[in-house]
Amino acid sequence: MGDLLLVRHGETEWSASGRHTSWTDLPLTRHGEEEAKSLAPLLSGRTFALALTSPLDRAVRTAELAGLSGALADPDLREWEYGGYEGVTTVDIHRTRPGWYLWTDGVAPGPAGHPGESPREVGGRADRVLSRVEAALPDGDVVLVAHAHFLRVLTARRLGLAPADGRLFQLATGTVSRLSTEHDRPVIAEWNTRP
Repeated sequence: MGDLLLVRHGETEWSASGRHTSWTDLPLTRHGEEEAKSLAPLLSGRTFALALTSPLDRAVRTAELAGLSGALADPDLREWEYGGYEGVTTVDIHRTRPGWYLWTDGVAPGPAGHPGESPREVGGRADRVLSRVEAALPDGDVVLVAHAHFLRVLTARRLGLAPADGRLFQLATGTVSRLSTEHDRPVIAEWNTRP
């Protein structure tokens, strides 16, 4: 049985400033590109039974710079749909919604085509990804390159927790985390690893 490696994309202008970024397809900053390149030693020497990436450029580019050739884009790996909070910081949201917390309060509806998602909806996408992961793990390691909030929800679901329990797992840009098993049960083996 292989391990599940989670790669959060490198820094973007909005991740550096704390702006919620889902569908806005921002490039990596120069620092983000360096973060992505630095991950190559953590991923080299492994044979992946499955390598998936979010279709957004910041994740695809991170995969490329980290040396993951042939990763397949999976739309279920896109970031939590922030609706009306796209491009807005938590500090700004608190000006009109004091005490707002993404994990319990959700998001405001956004423009056409961007209604926002609840933790349950994000959890449904994570469960679909985990079904693909489960099918591949007997053949070796699996790597996913995606976004902070989505990977946090996916981690919660992998550990048998509710989607909103992703709040427990802070995830930095340009990091690798590893979910493994102990006595045939999912565990966190490494978290927020950098070279």
